[in-house]
Amino acid sequence: MKWIILSLSILISSVVHSRDNENVRQLVRFEYEQRISYGEIVGQGVQPLSGELFGQLVPKGSVIALKDIKLLLPTEPQKVFAVGMNFASHISSPSDAPPPLFLKLPSSLIASGEIIQLPTDANNVHFEGELVLIIGKQGKNITESEADSYIFGVTVGNDLTERNWQSSDLQWMRSKASDDFGPVGSFITSGIDYNNVLLTTRLNGKVVQQENTKFMIHKPAKVISYLSQYFTLMPGDLIFMGTPGRTKALKNGDHVSVSIDNVGSVENIVKK
Repeated sequence: MKWIILSLSILISSVVHSRDNENVRQLVRFEYEQRISYGEIVGQGVQPLSGELFGQLVPKGSVIALKDIKLLLPTEPQKVFAVGMNFASHISSPSDAPPPLFLKLPSSLIASGEIIQLPTDANNVHFEGELVLIIGKQGKNITESEADSYIFGVTVGNDLTERNWQSSDLQWMRSKASDDFGPVGSFITSGIDYNNVLLTTRLNGKVVQQENTKFMIHKPAKVISYLSQYFTLMPGDLIFMGTPGRTKALKNGDHVSVSIDNVGSVENIVKK
C-alpha cells in the first residue's frame, strides 16, 4: 500500500509539473466503469475524449479523478522496436553507422503498477530506463527531415534484459521480449523537446541511471528514417531509444522506476 500511494504521488507530481508548459499535452488510455477510453490530463484528473487517438479527439463527459481510473498501456502496437548501444555511458556505437536495432514483442509490454513476473530460470535480469517514441501515422521510406512529423508523442519505458540469455542465445528474442520485459508508461506526451529531457532510473528509491537524451548517439529522426526503409511504421508502434549508464541485476521484491522530466514515469515491483 505504501508503494501504491508513493507511486500515485510521483505520477501526479510529474503530471502537474509537465502541465506548467502550455505547449505540453498528455493523453492516457484508461479503464473506468469497465470501459476503455482515451483522455487528456487536466490537473489531477482526466477529461474523457471520444473519437480516434490518431485522428480527431473531442471532450466527452466530466473530468474523472486520476485515483478513480486504471491507467493502461498507451497504445496497442503492431510492432515494438528498440535501439541498442545508443549512449556512450552505456555501450557506444559509431554515430555514422546505422543504429543497432532489435525487436521486442507487444506481448512483453506491461503498464506502470503491474508486477514484473520473471521466468523461473531468469537469474540476471537488468533494468534499462529509456525514452519511448510513439508513432502517429503510417510511413514508409521517411526522410530524416520528415521523421519528427511521424512522432505522435513519447512515453517512458524499461527495456528489461536477461544478460545471460543475451550472450548465450542465437538472437535476443528471449532476453529482450519475454513476458513482462517491457514496462511502459501510460502517458502519451507531446509538445516537449524529446531530444533534450532528463531520464532517471531508481532502484528501491536510489538513483541508478541519470542522463539527458541529448547524449543519444542515434537521434529519433535518424532511427525512424532508417527503420522505415525496411518496415512500414504504423500508428501506435513503439520505439525504445536506448539506455544510458550502468545497469544491474534485479532481485525479488525490487521496486524499479523510470521517469523522464515533463513526460511521466513507469514503476513496477519485481517478483521471482
